[in-house]
Amino acid sequence: MSYFSDIYKGIKTLFQGMGVTGKYFFHARKEIITQQYPDNKDTLKMFDRFRGEVVMPHDENNEHRCTGCQSCELACPNGSIEIIWDRQVDPETGKKKKMIDKHIYHLSMCTMCGLCIEACPTNAIVWSQEFKHATFNRSELTKILNKPGSKVKKGIED
Repeated sequence: MSYFSDIYKGIKTLFQGMGVTGKYFFHARKEIITQQYPDNKDTLKMFDRFRGEVVMPHDENNEHRCTGCQSCELACPNGSIEIIWDRQVDPETGKKKKMIDKHIYHLSMCTMCGLCIEACPTNAIVWSQEFKHATFNRSELTKILNKPGSKVKKGIED
């Protein structure tokens, strides 16, 4: 008897699955979901939660929020973030202060896990919407996030 009951259960679950598929087939969304990429380069907008690459936003005064605390570097599981810093004399206070020289991001090593962004206490790094990373030279995937001559915004401290 278990042979026939197994056949019955198999056919029953097959029709349940076909019912779910049929419901989605006949009640599909009306808006277009698929993007025709090469044709819509001008109007293409990625979703807000898209993880393209890590960037460090700068304002119009070439100021950023990175204090060089290295929490993003420590949180990265595979070492795709590297911060080179030095203690320099702050011209305003006259005290030695930690200042970043280079904030290096190795996109070729990044797994897009987001642990570095979550670990940053000052929200200095964010995800960008950039998705075109094709290159013939791997060294082009190593990026320096802080711009030359940039400095930390006022009010942002360790």
